[in-house]
Amino acid sequence: MKFYLETERLILRELQENDINGMFELDSNKEVHKYLGKKPITTKKEAHKNIKLIRRQYKERGIGRFATIEKKSGDFMGWSGLKLNSGEKETLNGFQNFIDIGYRFIPKYWKKGYGLESAIACLEYGFTIMNFKTIYGAADVENIGSNKILQKIGLRFVNEFDYENVKVNWYELKKENYGKQKMLRM
Repeated sequence: MKFYLETERLILRELQENDINGMFELDSNKEVHKYLGKKPITTKKEAHKNIKLIRRQYKERGIGRFATIEKKSGDFMGWSGLKLNSGEKETLNGFQNFIDIGYRFIPKYWKKGYGLESAIACLEYGFTIMNFKTIYGAADVENIGSNKILQKIGLRFVNEFDYENVKVNWYELKKENYGKQKMLRM
C-alpha cells in the first residue's frame, strides 16, 4: 500500500531514502527538539536510521508518519501522520498498541497553519480509510502550538502524565465522535 494525501497546500507521502537532507535538517534542529526531550540528532546516518524505521513501520504496522511537502515550492517541510505504537518500549500514559497523531516541521514552516492542515487530513485518513476506532495525541504541556492543534482537530483532553520528568497532556478522539467534530470545523 502506498501512502499519499493532498491538501490545499500540502502533499503527504511516504518518506523516501532521498528525504535524508530534509530529515537531517528537521531532526538536528535544537528548536524542533525543545519539547521532544532535547536530543537532536547530529549525523545524517541517524537521519537515515529514522527514515528506515518509519519505512519499516509502513510494512510491519500498515501505517507511519508521512513526509510533508509544500506544494508551492516542492520543499520537504517535515512529517505528519499517524503511528501505531506497539510493544513495551512504546508504552505511553499506560497505553500500548494505540494510534497516535503527530507532526514535526522545520521551524521556517511554523505558524502558517501547516500543522493543523496536515493533522486534519491525517485524522480523516485514519478514521475513514484506515477505520481506526480511536486516535490519541500527546504534547508537552508547555508546547502551546501542538496542544492547540490537537484541540482544534477535535481531540479531547483526558489527563496529564509524566514522561521522562516532563508533564505531558494526553488527548483522544473516538471515531463515533469524529463526525460531530468535523461538522463543528465547517
